[in-house]
Amino acid sequence: MIEVAQNLKDVVNKMMPILKGIGDKSASKRPAKDKWSPKEILGHLIDSANNNQMKFVKAIESKSIDVAGYHQNEWVDIQKYENYDWHQLIDFWAMFNHHMAHIIENAPTEALLNEIKVEGVGPFTLAFIMKDYVEHLKHHMNQILPSLGLESDFKMVY
Repeated sequence: MIEVAQNLKDVVNKMMPILKGIGDKSASKRPAKDKWSPKEILGHLIDSANNNQMKFVKAIESKSIDVAGYHQNEWVDIQKYENYDWHQLIDFWAMFNHHMAHIIENAPTEALLNEIKVEGVGPFTLAFIMKDYVEHLKHHMNQILPSLGLESDFKMVY
């Protein structure tokens, strides 16, 4: 999982200065009424990190878990990410993801086959969920900056 953790750190480190080059006004703008702004996408990725941190730790603790999902649109709306300072949001996202990389990097090998169900869907191995987390992040980075062309194998499976 060291490679997965390094991939996550590399993406975050690459994206930080690029994201900081986007002005607050541009980061607040939705590309369409039903699409998230860059601020809302980053907020969603913070929510994703929060939910996946719990999955990672619980799956390391137990051989099999079933966790609740979350209502991503409602979470973004409730937390009003569009009102957040863009640079603070970037810093929070980056720090949280460096912590996620730390968890991935230090996950015991024997726990990687532990199983996770998300609201009864699955099971998925912890290794799969960790890899999928990084692919999900890259998928959303491509929404903010499609010109970067980050490769992502993300598929919505749960």
